[in-house]
Amino acid sequence: MSDQELKDQRKDSEQQQEKIRYVDVYESSGRIYTRKITGFFQKLRRYTGLPLLAGFLLMPWFVIDDRPAMLFDLSTRQFHILWLTFGPQDAMLLSWLLIIAAFSLFTVTVLVGRVWCGFTCPQTVWTMMFIWAEHFFEGDRNKRIKLDQQPMNPRKFARKFGKHSMWVTISLITGVTFIGYFTPVRELIAGLATFSAEPISAFWVLFFAGATYLNAGYMREQVCKYMCPYARFQSVMYDQDTLTVFYDYKRGESRGPRKPDEDAKAKGLGDCIDCSWCVQVCPVDIDIRDGVQLECIDCGLCVDACNSVMDKMGYDRGLIRFTTEDAIKNGTTHVFRPRLIGYAVAVLLMIAVFAYTVSNRVPIKVDVLRDRGANMYRVVGDDIQNVYTLKILNLDPADQVYRIEVRGEHHFSLGGYRPTVIEQGELLSFPVRVSVPRGELTTTKTTIEFYVESEDNPELNTTATASFIGPTH
Repeated sequence: MSDQELKDQRKDSEQQQEKIRYVDVYESSGRIYTRKITGFFQKLRRYTGLPLLAGFLLMPWFVIDDRPAMLFDLSTRQFHILWLTFGPQDAMLLSWLLIIAAFSLFTVTVLVGRVWCGFTCPQTVWTMMFIWAEHFFEGDRNKRIKLDQQPMNPRKFARKFGKHSMWVTISLITGVTFIGYFTPVRELIAGLATFSAEPISAFWVLFFAGATYLNAGYMREQVCKYMCPYARFQSVMYDQDTLTVFYDYKRGESRGPRKPDEDAKAKGLGDCIDCSWCVQVCPVDIDIRDGVQLECIDCGLCVDACNSVMDKMGYDRGLIRFTTEDAIKNGTTHVFRPRLIGYAVAVLLMIAVFAYTVSNRVPIKVDVLRDRGANMYRVVGDDIQNVYTLKILNLDPADQVYRIEVRGEHHFSLGGYRPTVIEQGELLSFPVRVSVPRGELTTTKTTIEFYVESEDNPELNTTATASFIGPTH
C-alpha cells in the first residue's frame, strides 16, 4: 500500500471517528423548564391526587381507642391499622398484601399503562407540588429561563428565596407526617417545637425532609429514569392493546409550521405544527412524537398541551391522546385479552382470600414450648407431669383475662396458672404444669391441646397443640 493510500485511509478513519457520538445514558439532560398547562388530565390529577395527599397528611392525627389510627410502633413490634392490631406473627399477611399490590400494578399496567406513575405516584405528586411553587414565585417557563440567566439581584433573590422556602416547608411537613406514622405525631411535633424530641426521631424527620427536597426539587426525572424499577419492566407488561399516550403519526406527519387559516393539506403537511409544546410541558423531557419511551409516565400533560394547540388551530383534538398501538395502526382495540383476564382473576381471588383471612383473624396469639431439660417428664405421686412455657399475645383493642384448659384423650389437669389481666398489645410468658394419672397413659407421646378463651368474650379464643411425654412401659 502506497503512502498516499495510507494517508487517505487514515483520513477516512479520522472522519469516521468524528461522526461517532458518545452518549452517557446516565447523564442529566440539564434543568427542565416545564410550561404551565391546563386541561382535562390536569384536573383529573388534582381530583385523584388531592384526596390521597389529604389522607396521607391527616391519617396520623385521627385517634381510635386512645391511639393513632395508623401507627407502626417498631419498639413494641405492633402495627395498628384502624381498629386492627398486627404483630410479627402476622408477617404472612404483609407478604400477601405486597403480592396483591404487585399483581394489581401488573393488571393496571397491562390495561392503562403507567397511569400510577403519572397520577398517584408520590414522586410525581410531590414533583408537581414543587413545580407549582416554581410557577408561583418565578413565573412560567420563559420567565424562569430569563430569571436564571440574569445575575443575582434583589428581585431574583426574593423569588428564589420564596420558592426554596416553600420547598423546605413542604419537605418538613412531609418528613414530620411520615415519621408520624411511627411515632405519635402530637408528641413528635411537641418534642420538635421544644427541642426535646428523641434524637432518632429528629434525625429521621430531617432525613426524609432532605430526601423530599432533593427528589422533588432537583432529581425529579432522574428518579423516574434511573432509580425507579417500574420503568425498566414496563416494556414487558405492555402489548399492542395497552392504553397509553400515543402520537398519531398518520394524522400528524409531515410536521411543519403554518398559519391558522392556511391550507396545510395542499402543502403536504399533517396536523402537527411542530410547536414543541408537548416537549415543553413534559416533566421527564421527552418527545412523545418519537414513540413510546420508558421515560414516559403517562401523565397526560402532552395530551392537554396538544389539545389546546389543536383548539387554537381549529383542528380536531386527539393528535396526541390516550389510545393503543393497535388503534393507531389498524383502528381496532381488544380490551379483554387472556393476559389481562388472568391478572384480574388472580387479583380478585387474592383479595377475597386476604379479606376472608383478616375478617376471621383472632386477635390472640398463643405459643407453647415444652421444657426440654434433662428430665423430659416428672413423676409426682401417682401423676406424670410435663412443664411448658406459654406465651400469650393479646392483640385485642381491650385488656383481657384469659382462662386456659388442657384437652386430650386423657384426664389432663393444668397447674401453675393464675388468670391475669393481659393488657392490649402485651406479651405474657409464664410456665405451667400439665399432669395426668400415670395409669391412663398408654403411649410415651400424646398430643394435647391448650384452649385459651377470654373470660369477657368467649368468641375470642384460640388453640395451640403440644406433645405430652410419659414413661415407657
